[in-house]
Amino acid sequence: MIIISKINHKLYFKWSTSILIVCIVLLILVLIPGLGIIRNGSRSWFGIGSFSIQPSEFSKIGLIIFTSKYLSKSDKFLKDYKKGIFPILFILLLIFGLIMLEPDFGTGMIIVVTIISLLYISGVDIKFFIGLFFLGVIGIVGLIIIAPYRMDRITSFLNPWSDPLGTGFQIIQSLYAIGPGGLFGVGYLNSRQKAFYLPEPQTDFIFSIIAEEFGIVGTLIILTLFGIILYRGIKIALKEENLFSKYLAFGLIFQLIVQVIMNLSVVIGLIPVTGVTLPFMSYGGSSLLTSLVGIGILLNISKNKKINI
Repeated sequence: MIIISKINHKLYFKWSTSILIVCIVLLILVLIPGLGIIRNGSRSWFGIGSFSIQPSEFSKIGLIIFTSKYLSKSDKFLKDYKKGIFPILFILLLIFGLIMLEPDFGTGMIIVVTIISLLYISGVDIKFFIGLFFLGVIGIVGLIIIAPYRMDRITSFLNPWSDPLGTGFQIIQSLYAIGPGGLFGVGYLNSRQKAFYLPEPQTDFIFSIIAEEFGIVGTLIILTLFGIILYRGIKIALKEENLFSKYLAFGLIFQLIVQVIMNLSVVIGLIPVTGVTLPFMSYGGSSLLTSLVGIGILLNISKNKKINI
């Protein structure tokens, strides 16, 4: 984060296309057996021994950088769908499709929501998003038809106790962790659920363990810290006059907060399990590195408010 904060983000403008191409190539290569390795049913990682990276994580920042440049250069075309919106949507769908082949629905949805949010603040007609919503519903139905296990996740989300030892197991164990936490929690390192009850307590469901060990007070502290990051990120973006810097700041903070919201929603049972990490908190090198890179870029934008590109 410190290193990235010292790199002038003007360079990302110049290299945005190259960065995006590298991300797409990596997303293709990771799907090739022998190159990509499978973990928890997804071929999402490159690995050498104990070291591994997840290219879909880096594609989030790569696409945000490219979209920010595209919107800053194509602002006058945004009302013309063919010239303004469809090209960026094509690239978005390409990356989303590659990520879904792994499959990694959670990361794919974070990318889609982030880019759609950027298009919205750029001034795209609201009618376009209404049509996009219905297309999205059709697409989700299609994804469920292709992979019926996603329907199992939806039904288990609606009633986890219908299959308490199968599809509903994770969310039930997560709620069992949150419930006993009370106001101040059971104490640091005193969690019972992380002792082989709750799957992935160090990654996707780490917030459940925080709630169990530190209670409502601990969770409110975490939420407050994320709220401060959101406030500062939006403040940086609003103060920017340069369109590329503005869109880049908005995109990075949107991506981070969308990921936080999705993770917390899964943990407390508001949405089906999607396999999304909690930024800065969950164990995972690629996720942590991507989050720190995003904050580093935001810090550089904040320090260089008058950069003419």
